[in-house]
Amino acid sequence: MSKEIWAKAVPFDKKFVTLALESGVDAILADDADVEKIQALGRVRVVPLSGVAIAAVAAKADEEEAVRLAASGRTVFLARGCEIIPVENILAQVTGIGLEAASLAEAKLAAGILERGVDRILVLPEAAADLKKIVAELKISQGTIGLSPAVVTEITPVGLGHRVCVDTISMLRTGQGMLVGNSSAFTFLVHAETESNPYVAARPFRINAGAVHAYAAMPGDKTRYLEELAAGDEVLIVSATGETSLAVVGRVKVEVRPMLLVAARIGDTEGKLFLQNAETIRLVRADGSPVSVVSLRVGDEILCRTDVAGRHFGMRIAEDIKEG
Repeated sequence: MSKEIWAKAVPFDKKFVTLALESGVDAILADDADVEKIQALGRVRVVPLSGVAIAAVAAKADEEEAVRLAASGRTVFLARGCEIIPVENILAQVTGIGLEAASLAEAKLAAGILERGVDRILVLPEAAADLKKIVAELKISQGTIGLSPAVVTEITPVGLGHRVCVDTISMLRTGQGMLVGNSSAFTFLVHAETESNPYVAARPFRINAGAVHAYAAMPGDKTRYLEELAAGDEVLIVSATGETSLAVVGRVKVEVRPMLLVAARIGDTEGKLFLQNAETIRLVRADGSPVSVVSLRVGDEILCRTDVAGRHFGMRIAEDIKEG
């Protein structure tokens, strides 16, 4: 799950603050006297040092004080150098805890304690060289999900329908796309338009994702209908290896186009997806290479994801649901 990444600009250093702004941190922690100075450099949340508690944990009493502060509503960061066991004890009792980090390794460790990790990482100036990597790995990255080869069982033209192009504000790479399907329990890896052809230039920011009614896998183990997406929303980008990241929607284009029904099977489970019938729309082969729906054949293997069915307003629920 995405973590809040803060930068600790104490003492004030314009180069470090500029780096923090360019890296996309969620907030900058500064001496009270420097707050306005930093706000003048960019639109970012700047938190005065007096507004947080930085707790050194060296004894049981320190643990208890950190828990008390967090329970009272204070924003608490545990000082660098805390042992793992005290941090685990604190995380087991309260939420909203942060931890100082002076390197990428320390940040990754903090993010994984008790499997869920701390909620905020406070990056110290000593970690300036790692700041962009920390943001990329702990904020943009969403972990890894399992994909499996599915055998294509049907490719049928079905007439006209409204399809959704999701234009992100990111440049995607070969192998990346979105997980989309008729059912949240069976989604197809729909490839971004990263590949050129003789007729149309590549649009590596775009995923021509499917019909308006389709589910798309979202960050935080949620789903959304494609038709619901709008500028400013975050979507889940998935690679052929299952690595996931976040991208922000810049624009959604809904247009009437000729559509194809693609069905595929993993074992006894079948899934379906409606895609525009055009050469530029691609799925992903089992070896990670993109394949156009025009070239796709029954019997080909493509990458898909199976999951447990059951969603209510996009959130996972325990219910007997069948979707086709």
